[in-house]
Amino acid sequence: MKTKPTFFYGYVIVLAAFCSTVVIWGIFYSFGVFFEPVLREFGWTRAVTSGAYSLCMALHGLLAIGMGRLTDRFGPRLVITACGLFFGLGHLLMSQISAAWQLYLFYGVIVSIGLSASFVPTTSTIARWFVKRRGMMTGIVVGGMGLGTMFIPPLVSRFISIYGWRTSYIIVGSVAMVLVILVAQFLRRDPGQMGLSPYGENEVKQERLTFQAMGLSFQEAIQTRQLWLLCAIYFCFWFSLSTIFVHIVIHATGLGISAANAAIILAVIGGVKIPGTLIIGSSADKIGNKLGLIICLVLISTALFWLMAARGTWMLYPFAAILGFAYGGVATLMSPVVAELFGLSSHGVILGFIFFIDCLGGAIGPVLAGRIFDITGSYQWAFLICAALSVIALILTSLLRPTHSKDLTQNI
Repeated sequence: MKTKPTFFYGYVIVLAAFCSTVVIWGIFYSFGVFFEPVLREFGWTRAVTSGAYSLCMALHGLLAIGMGRLTDRFGPRLVITACGLFFGLGHLLMSQISAAWQLYLFYGVIVSIGLSASFVPTTSTIARWFVKRRGMMTGIVVGGMGLGTMFIPPLVSRFISIYGWRTSYIIVGSVAMVLVILVAQFLRRDPGQMGLSPYGENEVKQERLTFQAMGLSFQEAIQTRQLWLLCAIYFCFWFSLSTIFVHIVIHATGLGISAANAAIILAVIGGVKIPGTLIIGSSADKIGNKLGLIICLVLISTALFWLMAARGTWMLYPFAAILGFAYGGVATLMSPVVAELFGLSSHGVILGFIFFIDCLGGAIGPVLAGRIFDITGSYQWAFLICAALSVIALILTSLLRPTHSKDLTQNI
């Protein structure tokens, strides 16, 4: 019979997943800090330079489907160890680029392989370890993205000012490789591997637990309306978010804000994301994932319309705070929503598929915004598109409906 020890190992899983998330996403979102010095040295257009980020987003989303399936089968330790190696290697190679094709190969391809294990394997693993407090624990892990974004981009900006962008890539690549591989060794696929039960397993209604333990297969889930609604919602979300992360720093410097203060905008987004993940994650355990998602998308829409009117630092920081808080909530709710609607048996691959679709949005947004700027000399139309898509995501969220256990035997 499975025992319940005094200390639950699931908390080690949360801590390890949190640490890997801090490192990977903090470094990944530093691309916007590297953007201007790379652009200045090579003289590429903003569309060409941001295209490498877009390729990375699209490819890592596609690879996340496979990483989700591998995590379902083999667990996160092997998957994240291998991807940590690629993530660090890609950044090390970025220090040697001299042509655009190298930028696309090293960042767009190699970094994307490493990045593909950064969200789906970790959040899918948390869903297996926790029934009760799933939203809160997922929020802690996703909060690592905020903590990393809060500290690493400003630190990278400082490194660039002292050592130059090439040496800075060597530093972040080395740190990423060592730390991600190290923390991956503490991860386990599910409590059953250690003779344990998921946290709170006996404190939920039996029908709900039975459905979540069984769940829909990927083939069944892909036939449902819910899955495609989620894909569309998160496509719109990541389109807007990636556009902001890639272009907000160079947009701010174009308004006359110093590079250091512009990098702080990313830090604000990351810093406020942390309470966003915790507050929305824990609140969703009580008010429901759908209502939590609606609240976040209202805030994101507000922030993006505010950005269109922002002209100084004092206006950009409130934008960053609102966006960061809501971003934390939307990212946190992704895995719990999938578990709620489709169960756990194929959670990793279903989450990976939705993640791939939203990464397509994340890939299209930055390069389209760069192209719009190259043509018009302004980001206004790009920001308007982002704001409109956030409203569309809000409307689609209102259309989400629960999936019940009876839907296992019929189309939804």
